[in-house]
Amino acid sequence: MASVRKKDALLPKRDSAEPQAGTGTPPRSSPEKYQRILDGAVAVFAERGFHSARVSDIAARAGVADGTVYLYFRNKEEILMAAINSAFEAFMKGARIELEKITSPLEKLQRLAYLHLDALGSNRNMAVVLQMELRQSVRFLEAFSHHQMVEYFALVRDCIRQGQQQGLLRPDINEKIAANCFFGAIDEMVTSWVLAEEEYPLAQAAEPVTNIILKGLER
Repeated sequence: MASVRKKDALLPKRDSAEPQAGTGTPPRSSPEKYQRILDGAVAVFAERGFHSARVSDIAARAGVADGTVYLYFRNKEEILMAAINSAFEAFMKGARIELEKITSPLEKLQRLAYLHLDALGSNRNMAVVLQMELRQSVRFLEAFSHHQMVEYFALVRDCIRQGQQQGLLRPDINEKIAANCFFGAIDEMVTSWVLAEEEYPLAQAAEPVTNIILKGLER
């Protein structure tokens, strides 16, 4: 035992701030570099497609060595999910802060729709990855739906439930179906925007889309 301890004592101690290889966890020492890798990956996936993209392409776009990418991620699948998770968590955090300022559940839904469209309208690369690349893999889509989207739908359903309790929305409509319709309408606007030949402000669609949905839900 003494010899083992002596041998261990001679080994260099790993800095706890360094990333463990392939963990997908941002290190405390270089969060800026980690974010550059995520941003570079989203840009490469949007331009070349997930299946055609290489880790070396991502490293070049991020301005880091190939080996640096592998300090954080085992493969490009992990990079894709980390990039989407990071963007979604930031969006949900901001959305909750915004919605806490609003008392009317109908206004909350309108605001959420605007935030959704404004976020993707301001980041075309992420919009392309979410609408096109993510959906080419059932495995990726299931992982995203079972984790991240659960939080989004819970927020929408809560607003709908509040509207029903306050007598603003029809009580006979299933909140889950209503939430699916809400998200589906917003999601389709993003897809149409990504595929459109001409650029236009995506967030402008928030008001007319939510008006259509809410008219069908109003009591």
